[in-house]
Amino acid sequence: CAQLLICVKLTPLLLLYNRIKASSLKLRFCTNETQATREKFVKKLQGLGFDISVDEVTAPAPAACRVLKERNLRPHLLVHNDVVPEFAEIDKANPNCVVIGDAADNFSYANLNEAFRILIGLENPVLISLGRGRYYKETDGLKLDVGAYMKALEYACDIQAEVVGKPAKMFFESALAELGVQPQQAIMIGDDIVNDVGGAQQCGMRALQVRTGKYRSFPVGGTDLPSVYTSICCLNKHLLVQQLGSNQVVDDIFICKKHFGKTLCM
Repeated sequence: CAQLLICVKLTPLLLLYNRIKASSLKLRFCTNETQATREKFVKKLQGLGFDISVDEVTAPAPAACRVLKERNLRPHLLVHNDVVPEFAEIDKANPNCVVIGDAADNFSYANLNEAFRILIGLENPVLISLGRGRYYKETDGLKLDVGAYMKALEYACDIQAEVVGKPAKMFFESALAELGVQPQQAIMIGDDIVNDVGGAQQCGMRALQVRTGKYRSFPVGGTDLPSVYTSICCLNKHLLVQQLGSNQVVDDIFICKKHFGKTLCM
């Protein structure tokens, strides 16, 4: 039994996705999307032809909510307006921590300073980040991701954030647990050498990289160089069986996605 994580652009992914759905393979969508709820994410993908449900999506915001509930934390949210509904059941009065996500235009000086003041005023400040990506790609070019702002708060408050999105090990472990498989039974495919490849490798998974979206040819320290393919179109079941080992059967797949309408890379 083996698992596969795939992270690519929409059009070739949809073609592969339809072939997988017609087979006996199981799929799971893992996303670092923090600018929309899972419901909105799924609705958009359904409109593009993906037959998925919210229950098939692993995302940072629900993971953060589980942490908040387990530790009785009340967050001040520095997130995108469209992801706020994910925190509807969380007590946010008199905050004793800060949750930061890809807030886009909400990353103003005033909002960052408010988060800083809350953290610096706590005896035991807790900063939870929905990711630590450096940047992502949109149609008009590359944009700063949550990691840049997370680092600013870490530096100002002399603390270390707890990351619940990729490339955090706990994110991949959560996705693997949801399908009941071990890391060695999984392959990650993505274009991001840090969030996709590096995160998966730290969890004990193998990884493939595609030359789409955020692909860069230079190596990153601490990350083993993965096999590289031009695009998802170059991958097929025979190749995946080769990567997993001839003695294994590919019968489960994770599909890892990020921003719909953008390069879908985790």
